[in-house]
Amino acid sequence: MCLLLVVLLFVSCDVSSFHIAFTPAFYPFIPTPLFYISIFHIFSRTSYSIYYRDLKSKSMKEIVNCAAYSCGHRVADVELNDIHEILKDTSQFVWIGLYEPSEDLLERVQSEFGLHDLAVEDAHRAHQRPKIELYGDSLFIVMRTAQINKERCIEFGETHFFVGPNFIVVVRHGSSIPYTDVRLRCETMPDLLCKGQGFVLYAIMDFIVDMYFPVVEELEVELEEIEDKIFKERPSRETTELIYNLKRELLEVKRAVSPLIDICNRLMKFDIKGISQDTQPYFRDIYDHVLRINEMVDNTRELLNTALDANFSLISISQNDTSKKFAAWAAIIAVPTMVAGFYGMNFKFMPELEWHWGYPLVVTSTLTVCAVVYYYFRRSGWL
Repeated sequence: MCLLLVVLLFVSCDVSSFHIAFTPAFYPFIPTPLFYISIFHIFSRTSYSIYYRDLKSKSMKEIVNCAAYSCGHRVADVELNDIHEILKDTSQFVWIGLYEPSEDLLERVQSEFGLHDLAVEDAHRAHQRPKIELYGDSLFIVMRTAQINKERCIEFGETHFFVGPNFIVVVRHGSSIPYTDVRLRCETMPDLLCKGQGFVLYAIMDFIVDMYFPVVEELEVELEEIEDKIFKERPSRETTELIYNLKRELLEVKRAVSPLIDICNRLMKFDIKGISQDTQPYFRDIYDHVLRINEMVDNTRELLNTALDANFSLISISQNDTSKKFAAWAAIIAVPTMVAGFYGMNFKFMPELEWHWGYPLVVTSTLTVCAVVYYYFRRSGWL
């Protein structure tokens, strides 16, 4: 055991620890209080180093990117603790991207950028409806993202924006495509990136809105498949269940897209610090896309309601056809039942019972009447 402790001393401690540990009392391998103090010092330093390394690794995963930009060009990567120094230079702006940050990290971001407590609380909790709020000089925007997974189901996420005079903070939650490509595309357009954080906000919002087009198109494909099942196959309860599931997905998309109309209107028409007037016309493009998506969703919902009514009508028609068939067969069976019941009466004087050809005549007449009734039912479409 003492040998193992000596090895740990060689690996982990500094010169002062060696001086403390290798006292004359240590040579005969007799532990002394100074020896235990040295061991505690070594393990404390090692544990702190491991904790700090894990904390830094976790922060690196939560901070996707953090850089300063000036005149449309990327100046340098910035450490979170140095952001307040960069913000002093009004010719630069900071763009930081976070993915599901912890509460401690958000508090550090809040202290660096001076964000409002309510906005930071919403960004940490997530599960917010799309909205736009103004807190002093900073703007807080919430948007919901959507994408189709491999199982052809919609996965929703959230993206929060903090936009200030010379910064933009992007916080992602849940299922969301990283905005690395958006950052690279912006960096290749310095003429537009020089407009500042307002153009960055436009680029990411445009990317999020454009991701709704394949989602709505996939829902339209599902609607076409349901229509084929309604009109080309036999109506069933499974089809009704598919319709309701699709209506639920359309309602979720509607809730995510509809508030964006008001958000774009405010970004276009109101003077907001942090968004230059040169950038405001770009949000008109997002506004047009949102209107198109909203109309596509409304049209799909209307067609889906029509499909649901058609499915119920076809089910009712199918039930009516079944009822007609039962009624037709009941009428056909009623003919021999009536004849058998008539001749089954126990009257003593029935002339037909004494006839030699009475039985063949009754059977032939009954079958003839049944055939005639069947022919007319078949001709009218009841059979």
